[in-house]
Amino acid sequence: MSIPKNIRVQPHAFDAGHAAAALTFGRKDVGALVTFVGLCRDEAQTLAALELEHYPGMAEAELERIATEAEARWPLLGLTVIHRYGKIAPGEPIVFVGATSSHRGAAFAAAEFIMDFLKSRAPFWKKEHRADGTEGAWVEAKDADEAALERWRKQN
Repeated sequence: MSIPKNIRVQPHAFDAGHAAAALTFGRKDVGALVTFVGLCRDEAQTLAALELEHYPGMAEAELERIATEAEARWPLLGLTVIHRYGKIAPGEPIVFVGATSSHRGAAFAAAEFIMDFLKSRAPFWKKEHRADGTEGAWVEAKDADEAALERWRKQN
């Protein structure tokens, strides 16, 4: 049986409180709700915005695939993944991951698993726009992100 999943890729900001509340509204079987919100951070006051590009359709399909894999690994009761694209200013939200389960361990693990895959494998490309008006570089995946992803492959 498939769990309720809400997967969205959108240009506008989201309300993390609303997204979290929707995962538990009317549910008496949920014992744990774990959420993660990733924010655009200012790199020592040098960043004006981070621009995220994606392939419509492909990005949603990959987020759905990652969520379905998490559902197969843990006894989850619901998942929400919201990822933004477009120009995002420092302090604004980029990504929301919410996972519910009867117990905290599954919800924590699923949320972390999803974020590790989003950081390394989701089809989003990030470009920096500098506060001084110059265009920054495309952001590459970090070695730490790849190492985090490898941990889940070993558990497969």
